[in-house]
Amino acid sequence: MIKESKDMEETKMNYRGRVHPDLLEMYDSEPELELDLPDSLRTSMEDEFKTKGLPAGEEVEVSERYIAGAEGGNIYIRIYRPANNNDIRPGLLWIHGGGYIAGFVKIDEGLCIRFVTEAKCVVVSVEYRLAPEYPYPIPLEDCYSALKWLYDNAEEINADKNRIAVAGNSAGGGLTAALSLLARDRGGPKIVFQAPLYPMLDDSCGTPSCVEMQDRKAWFGECNELAWSMYLSDYNTEDVPQYAAPARARDLTGLPAAYTFIGDLDPLRDETIEYTARLSRAGVPVEFHLYPGCFHAFDVSAIRTEIGDRALSDFIAALARALR
Repeated sequence: MIKESKDMEETKMNYRGRVHPDLLEMYDSEPELELDLPDSLRTSMEDEFKTKGLPAGEEVEVSERYIAGAEGGNIYIRIYRPANNNDIRPGLLWIHGGGYIAGFVKIDEGLCIRFVTEAKCVVVSVEYRLAPEYPYPIPLEDCYSALKWLYDNAEEINADKNRIAVAGNSAGGGLTAALSLLARDRGGPKIVFQAPLYPMLDDSCGTPSCVEMQDRKAWFGECNELAWSMYLSDYNTEDVPQYAAPARARDLTGLPAAYTFIGDLDPLRDETIEYTARLSRAGVPVEFHLYPGCFHAFDVSAIRTEIGDRALSDFIAALARALR
């Protein structure tokens, strides 16, 4: 861990004063996150889902099934595609967030519907199994199984197996980056575009932003460190593979073109900036956006705000361009 400086301590004290005006109402109304993980995080995400429920999407056909996952387990996927339209479209594997320890596919239903209607693609959303019950590598291998399923069954769901993207947010962003590395090194399926949005990449939790951001109204450094310890419970620090924590990867050449964004009040800010720079130095085309005054998952938590909608709309537009 990085030793806290006086500047870091002052920044923590002034956190609310740095929050973007669009997000202040939501920031003030949110309860503080608790450290009794994973129960508190799972409960808060379930409560959020109960509040908003499933959106209506008459333009989109939603189906579901179970497929084989890692180590003989079964995993749940939801498939989103245009209703009454059999045109072949690009495919997107979407990976939900939740710190590797919480989350489920239905919480992102509205987002997946937007991908279909605005980015003109077929979406497979995967409910990978969660730590601490299922630590690394099971969540990643579940995602790889879903990627393989999408590729192998592309014709059945009217997807183009030669135009497959992978995207996710937070832990889903970390799994997106890891899956891109894993698919490259296993020789496929080929991914044409990756979008690790505000991703969990660095298990050291020692960047300045991870130390600095300790405000409990949003994902914070201590919470991040605890979630990593659950995900990597079977590994010593020196043995953590690059596919578990992509910040450890030494070779980023040959990876798919990338898009990411993050808020400057996110504890994952510095690892995202560093990973983005390393992708670019490795010759990978990459687009990056840093949003001032925005905390972790500001786009999902504050979807009705101008800055949250702008971040999502810009990403979906980039996804559509990449898949064309």
